[in-house]
Amino acid sequence: MWNRSELKSNAKLALKANYWKAVLVGLILSFILGSGSTAAQNSARSSTDGLTDIDPGMVFTVIGIILAAVFVAMVISILLSIFIWNPLEVGCQKFFINCKYGNAELGDIAYGFKNGYAHIGMIMFLRGLFTGLWMLLFIIPGIVKSYEYMMIPYLLAEHPEMTRQEAFAESKQMMDGEKMEAFIMDLSFLGWYLLSAVTCGLLAIFYVNPYVQASFAEMYTFNKQKAYQEGYIR
Repeated sequence: MWNRSELKSNAKLALKANYWKAVLVGLILSFILGSGSTAAQNSARSSTDGLTDIDPGMVFTVIGIILAAVFVAMVISILLSIFIWNPLEVGCQKFFINCKYGNAELGDIAYGFKNGYAHIGMIMFLRGLFTGLWMLLFIIPGIVKSYEYMMIPYLLAEHPEMTRQEAFAESKQMMDGEKMEAFIMDLSFLGWYLLSAVTCGLLAIFYVNPYVQASFAEMYTFNKQKAYQEGYIR
């Protein structure tokens, strides 16, 4: 069983050797993880401005235009996720994995574009889709599933040839008995997030984001070694 203090200490050591690169990659990753479906939401919100001034006879036409705009925004958002954000996320996690081994390079963030590009993008899209569907049905099981799927981007960062079934199954095996500990580890950064808010996000950019990502990369490497020993993964 891994120890949070040990993982965080290892993460700090890894960051010292790759600080400025880790800051940049952490910033990119925080932008990717925060993008989500906000484009569609913003499009829908902005399209409703001025409805009160529309002639009643044009209401259905305007509604149709709004729905079409929302649909187009959703399609664009999905395509961006599959072909840009998801491969970038896997590449960023590749960088943080390599930080542990002392061979991290900024070029790692392009890893997903060079190795199974669309394949990686689709698996990551399905990960987000399945998690979202679970969240819509049941909040708590949805949170559990999000932790069950947590290892997928790390697995793809080292094995881009994995099938969807393999990635989901191996992540599930690696997180078996670890989901609550991972949730508690997330909570352990709450104080840092609050301090980041006080500093208008500056602390998040220059320390918290890379620190959090490096810590979870450490958790991945520990879970991977455990899974190897128990014969769960390749």
